[in-house]
Amino acid sequence: MDLKTAVEVIQAPLGETLQRLSSVLGETIPHRGVAELSNCTFAPFKFRGRSPGAQITIADIDALRPRVPATGAWQGRAVLAGVEFPLVVLTSDVTELSSLLVLIREDDTPLPEEVLAPAHTLWDLVTAHSEGLRNEAIPATLAVSRAAAAARAMTLSDLGDAHGTALTALLGVLRDRTLDDASARSRAIDLAVTALAELRSRAEIERSLTEERAGDAFGRLAESLRRVLRGRGVRLDLGTPGAEEGADRFVPTEVAATAGAVVRSAVHAMLDDQRDVTRVHVTWKVVGTALRATVRDDGPGTLSCGSLDRRHAAERLGPLGGKAEVDAVPGWGTTVLIEVPLGPPETPREDPLTVLGARELEVLGQLARGRRNRDIAGDLHISESTVKFHVAKILEKLGVGSRGEAAALAHEWGAVR
Repeated sequence: MDLKTAVEVIQAPLGETLQRLSSVLGETIPHRGVAELSNCTFAPFKFRGRSPGAQITIADIDALRPRVPATGAWQGRAVLAGVEFPLVVLTSDVTELSSLLVLIREDDTPLPEEVLAPAHTLWDLVTAHSEGLRNEAIPATLAVSRAAAAARAMTLSDLGDAHGTALTALLGVLRDRTLDDASARSRAIDLAVTALAELRSRAEIERSLTEERAGDAFGRLAESLRRVLRGRGVRLDLGTPGAEEGADRFVPTEVAATAGAVVRSAVHAMLDDQRDVTRVHVTWKVVGTALRATVRDDGPGTLSCGSLDRRHAAERLGPLGGKAEVDAVPGWGTTVLIEVPLGPPETPREDPLTVLGARELEVLGQLARGRRNRDIAGDLHISESTVKFHVAKILEKLGVGSRGEAAALAHEWGAVR
């Protein structure tokens, strides 16, 4: 495996990296499938190949962590999706939480170190490249990440609600002492409790890979800024967030990465595009539904928005709906305020009643008050058949199947006065 092969894997589009990696490693480590569990912000868990029986889950891969080293390669047998398979697991400690690459083999013939070592080196390179994309907040990556995060959060929430409701109801029934089949009840309770625990475990694993505490993210940022300012004779003051500033609140990793990247850009701009800066002060906190960072210097106050634009601050913030403002006061220094929303903006619901005409709105208002067709006809001085026609058109336009559903919409959107 040469460096050119590694470059080809790294340069592949994000959605094709795992497939390209599997193809390259397949030359020396034949396998039927490959799974990845990493700190990738838009898809922390990925699988390619022939899935063994039931679909492999994120919990299956995470359960391998106690058996594998913090970095290096491990080979042996383990259970995935309820079936035991021979595996080769490559682990990289480039990230804080080791990234795992699991190769599901066809046989368990031991592989020599000269095969495992280059495979592990390639996995380290791929992991480092992905971590660089995450930390430097590449705009294209962020756009995919934000879209995937929204879909993932919705799916996980729906899944949790559905399973939680079903299993909670099941537990309530099975704990009913009027049931006489004690052994069946006990077994069903055990199964339901196990299912609930697994569901919660999956949610916790997902959170650990896609979210981090604001205080921890600030700690990583502070360390990177110390390296930037080391040897430049510039004092770094840090407003480390506490509980009131939301230090313990979980924020999406792409939000923290973007804020950190733009803070570093602002610091570079202050030092490189101005003279006589001796102190830089950095704070950040979670305010409502946004992460807000502030960078201040004691320089001449001549920094412009163009300095940040040249360092791609707007491009980084754009995919997440963030913004950066520069307030430079000559002789008093410069302040850069950075704000990144924690989630995608909510799309306001469109009023469904806008599709109705004036007469239809009048009929809907009467209908929502529980009036019969005959009474509506009398109040509006139209025939009963005309009322029936309007009601049919109202149901069709609103996409509902009954007068009750139409009435509910009327009350929700203020058609009843």
